[in-house]
Amino acid sequence: MHHHVPAAGDEASTLMAALERNRRTFVWKCSGVDAAGFRSTTAASDMTLAGLMKHLALVEDHYFTHQLQGRPMPAPWDLVDFDVDPSWEWRTAVTDDPEEVRTLWLASVRRSRAATEEALADRGIDGLVTMHRSDGSTFSLRRVLVDMVEEYARHTGHADLLREAVDGAVGEGPPADFPSVV
Repeated sequence: MHHHVPAAGDEASTLMAALERNRRTFVWKCSGVDAAGFRSTTAASDMTLAGLMKHLALVEDHYFTHQLQGRPMPAPWDLVDFDVDPSWEWRTAVTDDPEEVRTLWLASVRRSRAATEEALADRGIDGLVTMHRSDGSTFSLRRVLVDMVEEYARHTGHADLLREAVDGAVGEGPPADFPSVV
């Protein structure tokens, strides 16, 4: 499942391919580091690759599972009171097993893909999410995809800095032989 953003594709395939490219670049930045590297910080921030990955797993489920499809948040999010502990995923990621964080992220991405395919088939890119905002408005699937591309782009920039601080690895994107996000 290697995703190239089409030069002149339709809107949905272009947005989905851009999101997949961002997901793939992000997971590449988080790959190949040991637990210490996964938990290390840089500069004046307590941000970690582990925290970024767990945060993005939460955002995937919040946008696609909960908002887009109106389904309850799956585990582990369903047991967290984010009003009491708003940075729970960031805080707990540094003590989690790195493979559990990676597995959690991948499961969230798989749910998001399925929710996106379902919404495209049912409602199209103009279709609205099922959850309403506090002001009564709602987003289209198009807006959700754009927001997720933005979320990954921002956090992949953070991952760039963290990864370079861990082991000096730099680069714009994964090599051709890097496995696709499945």
